[in-house]
Amino acid sequence: MTLDRDELITQLQDDPVIWDFIIIGGGATGLGTAVEAASRGYRTLLLEQHDFAKGTSSRSTKLVHGGVRYLRQGNVSLVLEALRERGLLRQNAPHLVKNQSFIVPNYDWWEGPFYGIGLKIYDKLAGDLGLGPSENLSKEETLAKIPTLEPDDLNGGVIYHDAQFDDSRLAINLLQTLFDHDGIGINYMEVTDLLKANGLISGVKAEDREGNHTFELQARAVINATGIFTDSIRKMDDPDNRELIRPSQGVHIVLDESFQPGESAIMVPKTDDGRVLFAVPWHDRIIVGTTDTPIEAPSLEPRAKEEEVEFLLTHAARYLTKDPEPEDVLSVFAGIRPLVANKNSKDTSSISRDHSLIIDPSGLVTIAGGKWTTYRKMAEDTIDEATMVAGLDERESITDNLRLHGWLKNSDAADPFELYGSDALALKKIASEQADGNPQLHPNLPYTPAEVIWAARSEMARTVEDVLARRTRALLLDARASIEIAEPVAKLMARELNYDHQWVTNQVETYTELAKGYFLSP
Repeated sequence: MTLDRDELITQLQDDPVIWDFIIIGGGATGLGTAVEAASRGYRTLLLEQHDFAKGTSSRSTKLVHGGVRYLRQGNVSLVLEALRERGLLRQNAPHLVKNQSFIVPNYDWWEGPFYGIGLKIYDKLAGDLGLGPSENLSKEETLAKIPTLEPDDLNGGVIYHDAQFDDSRLAINLLQTLFDHDGIGINYMEVTDLLKANGLISGVKAEDREGNHTFELQARAVINATGIFTDSIRKMDDPDNRELIRPSQGVHIVLDESFQPGESAIMVPKTDDGRVLFAVPWHDRIIVGTTDTPIEAPSLEPRAKEEEVEFLLTHAARYLTKDPEPEDVLSVFAGIRPLVANKNSKDTSSISRDHSLIIDPSGLVTIAGGKWTTYRKMAEDTIDEATMVAGLDERESITDNLRLHGWLKNSDAADPFELYGSDALALKKIASEQADGNPQLHPNLPYTPAEVIWAARSEMARTVEDVLARRTRALLLDARASIEIAEPVAKLMARELNYDHQWVTNQVETYTELAKGYFLSP
């Protein structure tokens, strides 16, 4: 099935089918739920108000992990579930999910034995899906792995293993997997109302934000998988519905890899605000995060607060010999966690990342909470329940062993198109067709025209932001450099999508304004 958005819009206009499931939300939860439904053979339509993974799902710490701190909180069941899902995702998307070693530096005498024992339990819980055993390291062994770690008072460290991934690339692979199983996903299609018959949800009203078309789409069940916007959809159903989501903002800063050379990440189990701090190698950069700041209302484009950036710079300086300054920050990005409210939790850092399933009297199915690591299990639970709401025949889940689009077991780390897995051959063909040899678009970024063309042609990218923020990760790797390539990217897209010069001008202006929010002003 095609990922040509224009063709899909025409299809919706010409073929008024009754869908088994309409899923609202194109982030990790919505895409995962759509794949779960389509892979069971149900007629599935996913609608996203902006671009796929625009919100929280492209703004994570880039980790697929069991959650060491949940073990400390005593939530063993969540850790068990997450460790199993981590192992399954490593198997189902090996081109994107990689083994990542982490080091917990020990600066107090008790930390080595304390964390060493805890991480051995973590290993044990992972069982056959473990990624490697944890070990105690001497001071010399620790510094050999992370030479820029602050050596004063360092006693040693504990090394353990979790997984790392590229979040928005996985989202796009889930979208492609949805199409591989005859489902449909459309971006820039905003659900503006819920349709009802005799008090029960019967579909949605949606507006095409590109073409200004309005659709009334029928479904046997509607699933609300909108993350931080969960409450807005539930209030469409019933204005008196209580609010479920307690949003919390997490901020990350991106630094040059010289601040932490080597392959290992740093994990600090407890910072001043009670959160875990990570410094993780990612795409030849270092991501430092994260904060935990309660906020009043969700936003599609959250912004880091000055004190959050200062918090991260201060903590990075505690553990690294090279202290980062504001001018060293290549990009700063904020994401909002869709935490399910817990009356007993006084702060958001202590709220569990368990997911919650709610079925309202109208039949609206809502899946809320959770995290990237457990998206597949969330989706499985959701479709199990939604099938009953829809009155459909029950069908067994197959996603625990479902290879996601792009699956490639032994990808080559030196291949510039490694993240595309089995699609790399198609990108190489596009690259070979470029008259100038497909050079890098910017010396500080790894991307070439081939990725831009592929994104517009085969990944439903519609704007320069889609390409530079999510199909590639240019915005996060170096926000200033990404602005410098906005115009050539817009011109490549315009040729591919048959847009005019005015579109190019508008796109460059819009993207430039957005990207300015990702670097620190002098």
